[in-house]
Amino acid sequence: MRILITGSNGLLGQKLVELLRQQPGVELIATSRGANKLAGMYADLRFVPLDVANQQEVQAVLAREQPTHLIHTAAMTNVDECELNQEACWASNVTAVEHLVAACTKYKVHLIHVSTDFVFSGEKGPLAEDAVPAPINFYGQSKLAAEQLVQASKGTWAIVRTVLVYGTAHDYGRTNIVLWVRDSLRAGKAIKVVDDQYRTPTLAEDLAQGCWLVAQKNATGIYHISSSEVLTPYQMALQVADYFQLDKALITRVDGSTFSQPAKRPPRTGFIIDKAQRELGYQPHDFQSGIAVLARQTEAL
Repeated sequence: MRILITGSNGLLGQKLVELLRQQPGVELIATSRGANKLAGMYADLRFVPLDVANQQEVQAVLAREQPTHLIHTAAMTNVDECELNQEACWASNVTAVEHLVAACTKYKVHLIHVSTDFVFSGEKGPLAEDAVPAPINFYGQSKLAAEQLVQASKGTWAIVRTVLVYGTAHDYGRTNIVLWVRDSLRAGKAIKVVDDQYRTPTLAEDLAQGCWLVAQKNATGIYHISSSEVLTPYQMALQVADYFQLDKALITRVDGSTFSQPAKRPPRTGFIIDKAQRELGYQPHDFQSGIAVLARQTEAL
C-alpha cells in the first residue's frame, strides 16, 4: 500500500504522518505546498512539494509516485477568510479537487477526500451520511462543490466528513478550543463562549485513524468521522476548565449574535457515527479523554 497525503504540514496531515509511518506494509509520501515542517522529526520521511491547485504539478507527482491511495487533507479552512476571499477559497477547495479527481481517475488511485459538517445548514443535528447538504456560508459551499466533483468521479473514492477538529501539531500556528480556553484562563483572561451552537468535537488523532481505516479497508462512499458526544463550545470550555482546574468564573456564556463574523455558522450539526463504527471499526475518544491526550502532548513540550 502506497499512500500519498496532501497538506502534510497541517494538523490532520501531521497526525496522518505520525500514524501511517508506523504501519507495516505502508509506503508513505507526504506532500505540501510549503517546505516540509516535519523534516527535523522524521529523517526517513519521503516528502514531495505539491501545490494541489496546480494541475501540472498534480499530474506530474501522481504519475511519478504512483500511490495506491491519496488522502486529501489540504484545504482553506478558515471560515471567515473563505467568506472574504472567495476566489482563493474556490481555487484551494474546488479547483484543486478537480485536478486531484482527474489524476486519481487516470492513475487508478483511491481518493479519500476530507470534508466538513459545514456542508449542512445546521437546522438539525446530529446528522447521518444521507442527510441533505445545504451550506449557509461560502466555505460550506466550496466543500459541497468539492464533494460533488468527487462523487461524480469514475474512479474509486470515499468522502470523510468531520466536525470541529482539535489537537496540537509541530510548528502549527492555529489554536483550537481546548488550547484557547486553557491558555486564556491560565492568563486570567475573561472569555465569552457560545452556548447555542452544537457540535461533535473531533480529536485530530481520531480523524487520522478514521482516514486510515477507510484506506486500509478500501472503503467507498461517505463516512462521518467525529466523536458521538454533542456539546456546545460553552460546555466544552467548562470541561477544559475543570480538567486543568482553572477558574470557570472567567467564562461567560453567550449566544452567536454576540460576535459579528463575516460567515454564518450552522447552529446545530454534529454527526451520527454508527456507519463508521459498524463498517470501519472506528472508536473515537470522548471529549474528556481528548483533552487528556492534548494535555499530555502540550505539557511535555
